[in-house]
This record gives sequence, structure tokens and C-alpha cells, in this order.
Amino acid sequence: MTEIAKQRPEFRNINAITDLTTYRLPPAGWVSILHRVSGAILFLLLPFIIWLFDTSVTSEISFARFSSAFGAGLGFVPGWFVKLVALALIWAYLHHFVAGVRHLYMDATHSVTKEFGRSSAIVTLVLGVGLTAVLGAKLFGLY
Repeated sequence: MTEIAKQRPEFRNINAITDLTTYRLPPAGWVSILHRVSGAILFLLLPFIIWLFDTSVTSEISFARFSSAFGAGLGFVPGWFVKLVALALIWAYLHHFVAGVRHLYMDATHSVTKEFGRSSAIVTLVLGVGLTAVLGAKLFGLY
């Protein structure tokens, strides 16, 4: 063994309580995890997405019912909760889309350097949250 290999710390038993709380995940790691989470959210809420689309395009009466769900709610579900679920769907779609475009770009151009991975991950996080904030402000009636 070389001297460099001997100086490196060796982790044999990782304690989940003490070690995982101090671990700093790089931005590309956050994007990767959130990409999976957003895909899972989109998959699990697919019946709700289909209902939203169906009631919004079937007729004028069903569109009025669709619009009132955001204000008055759906039976026992209050309107603010429907808006929060819609906001979660907006974030999940936008983050999944932006992260997917990032991955496609990296695959097409073979841009796999550490610097590009970090900068593109930060851009992905900022774009996802920024676009969600803009559309969330519209959803909650701020403009």
C-alpha cells in the first residue's frame, strides 16, 4: 500500500444516527434523489392527474366543477389542500422535466465533468423551484 492509501479514513461501520446527519450530499446527488421522488409522485398521483384532465376538458359544466374544487374543495377535502396537491404536482412535473433535460444534455454532449455536474445541478434546482414559485403564485391567485 502507498502512503496516500494509508492516510485516507476507513469507514467500516457507519452509524446511521451520527454519520448520516453530518454527511453533505452534493447538488448532483440532491437532483438525482429529487428526480426519483418527483417521478414517484407523478406515478402515484396519476389517477388524480387523469381526473383533473378529464373533468377540465369534458364539458363546460365539468370545467366549472373542476374550477370550484380549487375554491370550495371536493366533498370532505378542503380547497387549500387541493391547491397544495396541485402545487406538489406542478413541482414534481417541472423538476422531473428539467432534470430529465439535464440528463439528456449530459448524455448527448458527454459533459460528465465534476464542475459541469455541479453547475447544471444547481441550475436544475433553481429552475425547478423558481418555475414552481411562479406557477404556485398563479395557482394561489397572487397575480
